[in-house]
Amino acid sequence: MNMNRSFFPARVSACAMAVLCTLTITAQAADRPAKFVVASSQVQALGIQTMPLQNQAESVRTSYPAQVVMPPNAERVISSPVAGLILQLLVQPNQMVRAGAPLVRIASPELGQLQLQLLQAGARATLARQAAQREKDLFDEGLIAQRRVQEAQAAMQEAEATLKQAKTALRLGGMPLATIDRVAASGNPQDSLVLSATQAGVVTEIKVKPGQRVDASTPLLHLAQTGTLWLEIQVPVADSGGWAPGTPLKAPGRDITARILSSGATVAADSQMVVMRAVVQGKVGQVRPGELLSVELPVAATAGGWDLPLSAVAHDDDQAYVFVRTPDGFEARPVKVVASAAQRVRVQGPVKAGEQVAVSGVVALKGAWLNDRESK
Repeated sequence: MNMNRSFFPARVSACAMAVLCTLTITAQAADRPAKFVVASSQVQALGIQTMPLQNQAESVRTSYPAQVVMPPNAERVISSPVAGLILQLLVQPNQMVRAGAPLVRIASPELGQLQLQLLQAGARATLARQAAQREKDLFDEGLIAQRRVQEAQAAMQEAEATLKQAKTALRLGGMPLATIDRVAASGNPQDSLVLSATQAGVVTEIKVKPGQRVDASTPLLHLAQTGTLWLEIQVPVADSGGWAPGTPLKAPGRDITARILSSGATVAADSQMVVMRAVVQGKVGQVRPGELLSVELPVAATAGGWDLPLSAVAHDDDQAYVFVRTPDGFEARPVKVVASAAQRVRVQGPVKAGEQVAVSGVVALKGAWLNDRESK
């Protein structure tokens, strides 16, 4: 291939070209000619490709570790409201349940005592109501004083308050209100208590077995709503101020969308990390609570910044350069790399929108540039 002398000497091998590109040049970049000639035929032969500079499009993204968690109000612990014996588990681990679905059956002497108090209070309330009505009828006929009517009404109110207290005790004991009313109306106490789900969700953990005795407030199982999930992202404290609530993020390899909710107010002393929380907004089933994954956050926009492929930037000592297309070749322009992530970088420097920047074949261009300086 017959190359222009201003580009490469004749018969320069590919190996020699690579060696030439790695030579350490001691002269300052400012002393080096910025423009050098590259024929169009040479551009095509060396596989040099260019792209126009465009405004930042959040293409530079940084990766951080994250863990899938449930919001605090999404998980509920079902505890035993009374001391008793576990008779039957009515669900299995990882089972989806609806609100009101039966979960576990418990036998409890304490439950029997509470039902007895309910029946006694119900009987007293019935008698008190009857006595109050009788006293009222006698007063209407002018047979008794009004004071007796007032005393009967006070006794009735006291009996009804005692009945409400007995119902509340059973309700706190885990018995549904409909069952309490049925027991009070029929006079037939229940021999066991069935605890029901207060919300729809998934049974994530069962902590007891049939035949096991439990005390009041003993955790029996965990019920979680997995329709809403959060991501807890570990971010260095120096970077934590770069993303406002609402910033979208991606999880490579996962078909989910998420947005930043908040940033932690404290820093972990051992790691100097801040926990940022994001809510998963779409296709929640793609991830599970407790799962570890990686997320990508866009680098904050910078004034005069341009996003380019990593391959577009060449380095000479500590200075970075990009090669801008000119009518007869290229021009090396010094830039500053302000952010980088994966295969993308963000640079600032004397470039402007629409200029064609080399994104492949940059190693060859750097070699041509250095060789051009040496030949002058």
